[in-house]
Parts: sequence; C-alpha cells; structure tokens
Amino acid sequence: MSLRSHIEWTESTWNPVTGCAKVSAGCQNCYAERMALRLKEAGMPKYENGFQLTLHPETLQEPLAWRKPQMVFVCSMSDLFHQDVPIEFLQEVFEVMRRATRHQFQVLTKRAERLAQLNDLLRWPENIWLGVTVERQDFLYRVDYLRRTSATIKFLSLEPLLGPMPDLDLCGIDWVIVGGESGPGARPLARDWVCDIRNQCNRAGVPFFFKQWGGVFKKRNGRSLDGRTWDEMPRLSRPLPQAAYLTAG
Repeated sequence: MSLRSHIEWTESTWNPVTGCAKVSAGCQNCYAERMALRLKEAGMPKYENGFQLTLHPETLQEPLAWRKPQMVFVCSMSDLFHQDVPIEFLQEVFEVMRRATRHQFQVLTKRAERLAQLNDLLRWPENIWLGVTVERQDFLYRVDYLRRTSATIKFLSLEPLLGPMPDLDLCGIDWVIVGGESGPGARPLARDWVCDIRNQCNRAGVPFFFKQWGGVFKKRNGRSLDGRTWDEMPRLSRPLPQAAYLTAG
C-alpha cells in the first residue's frame, strides 16, 4: 500500500531515497530531518541511518503495485537530486515512474544545478511533475534551471517562504505553491508576501496553491487566505485522481 500523506497538495509519498543535507536557508528547520530522527529512535528499520542519505532499492517497484491512481510526492524525506544519489539509481526511479502511468508523480528539489546537468540523461513522461523550492528572492536562479528541463509540468514550491517575491518570472511555470514554515523555530510569514504572489499568479494565469500560514501551531493558524482556501492545480490532458483538485480559472 502507498503511504498516505497529510501534505495538502499531494495524496501519497514514495521514498526510494531518505536522508539529505542542508543546502540553503529553507533547510534550517527541516521537518524531514526531525521526522527521520524520530523514526530512528522509534526503531524503524528504514531510518536506522537517521538523516544520512540512504538508497532503498527494495522500494523501487512499490508504485507499480498501487492500483488506485494517485498523486505521489517522490522523496518527501530526501532530495532525489542530491549529489550522492547515483545517476543509475535516478534512472531506475524515473523508469518506474514512466511505467506507473496511472499515477502522477511530483518531484521537488533544491539542487537545480544538478537537475539541469542530468536532464538529458533522464526520460520525462507526462506524468512526472517537476518542481524547485525557492524560499527567498536570492534563490530565484533555480527557476531558470527548471525552465531548461524537459518536464511537461513545471512548478515552484515557495515554502518555507522567507521573504517577498515581487518580481517572479512565471514564464513556462505551470503551478505555484506557497506556504509558511511550521514547527519549532518557525520563521514568520507576512500576509503581504502571500497576497503579492497570488496576484502575480492570477495575472499570469498560473494556478496558485496556498498550503499553510505555518507557525508553531500550524493547525490553529490554518490555510485560509481572504476568506477562502486556494487549491488550484495545473490543467492536465487527463483528469486527476480526485475531483477535489481544482484547475485554474
């Protein structure tokens, strides 16, 4: 069975790689690191190495056995484009995604440079969504690397959003997620930052998804913006698994 996810913009997670290393400001309070160390303490075999990068080839075939079509976040506990993930293993992961045509796979990375370097060595079927995390204005260069790839659906995860993004170039971008940081030490999210990004998406006709305000008590803070939730998703040539996912205007 797939591992059901509480992440608002996906349905399930698949982790053929676990563990990572901090590369930029958004990694400071990494939820995946906290979770991995907690699972190690609980004696979970998959996390016996804690947050040290670990490949799990035994999990590669899992999505092929999932009968129900679903949205799958790939490597929620790692970064698939980490420099220590061999290209051969990456290609195996991509081959499984290519074969599992009933699912939509969401791949998200901060390592945009390696992503661009390896693009031509990977096969990009339409059911792979590719995104980069951009937590602050000075990491917008990652979007340029994303645009160079062959992915059909390209998206931005502006989470944890740590500053304003007044000049987003949304050319070639199919979806934008915004969210505040949550958990211990969560840094604040300004409403003006969120509204400005939403307005830029509206002007560009790009679907906008607001995940959360975040904070130490993220459930209490919720995810409502201007009296509603924003759950827009990219348009696809075939329908998403659940009707609850909305398309842009």
